[in-house]
Amino acid sequence: MVIFHSMKVLRVLRNLLIAVAAIILVALLLVGGVWLYFHPRLEVTKGVVYGHRQGQDLTIDVLRPPHPNGIGIVLMASGGWKSEAGSFRHWIAAPILRRGYTVFVVYHIAQPKATIMEITDDVNRAVRFIRHNAAQYGVDPQRLGVTGGSSGGHLSLMIATKGGPGDANATDPVDRESSAVQAVAIFYPPTDLLNLGTSTENPGDGGPPKTFVNAFGPTVTNLAAWKIIGHEMSPIYYIRSNLPPSLIYHGDADTLVTLDQSQRFQAEALKQGRNVELVVHHGGKHGWLSMPWDLFKFANWFDRYLRQSAK
Repeated sequence: MVIFHSMKVLRVLRNLLIAVAAIILVALLLVGGVWLYFHPRLEVTKGVVYGHRQGQDLTIDVLRPPHPNGIGIVLMASGGWKSEAGSFRHWIAAPILRRGYTVFVVYHIAQPKATIMEITDDVNRAVRFIRHNAAQYGVDPQRLGVTGGSSGGHLSLMIATKGGPGDANATDPVDRESSAVQAVAIFYPPTDLLNLGTSTENPGDGGPPKTFVNAFGPTVTNLAAWKIIGHEMSPIYYIRSNLPPSLIYHGDADTLVTLDQSQRFQAEALKQGRNVELVVHHGGKHGWLSMPWDLFKFANWFDRYLRQSAK
């Protein structure tokens, strides 16, 4: 009887160990599969110089997938209008890279060393540079998308609304190129710097965002000067009939860049008959854990407006 009971216990333990081993194996396979997905094979070219500012090189990292689809995505590596060359983690762009898009990671000089106005000029220069060298990178110069988050989203919209033809008389052929893009997919962008609403950055006197006063140059403490600069640096005031299709993800718990920034931008765009889709992430603050998965939706957006139309 004791022997029978011991054998029964051993069978139970054996089955339990088999079940635990199976669970561990499945978990390892799942984790390994996710890791492999977010680390695709790439041809990476770092530190491509697209311009200069204050004696410093402005650079792009070029991420080229094994089977490129011939279309480029310009990624603004910017947060708080700060940027550090070579700092972008390539795995973040995996959902876009795996669709075959060549990704151009654009870096700029961080504010306040460069003003946001200068940064805007520089990222426009980056798009012109990419377009001018499109054949070298194997992309269609008329099929460029742009993406980024926060200040990267702002810079994306500055290009989408104010980007356009270059100077036909420029001595530098890069400056003759257009900085227009054909599709936008971004996270929580500031769109109206003159109306900050309930943002924690609102100084309450109509002035520039509290943390970024120095980023707009020395004259913005003069409210009259700020009204001009703030207007020029706010994409919402430059929506035109040629605004490219734009997708915005924004959290409704964001206190830094409040949801109304995207809501009002969408409303103004709809008045112009333009396609701006806003996806509200409920409970999302200024960033959320599932953002890398949202890039699948960004890739779908680019497929719809860049890849399919390029066939």
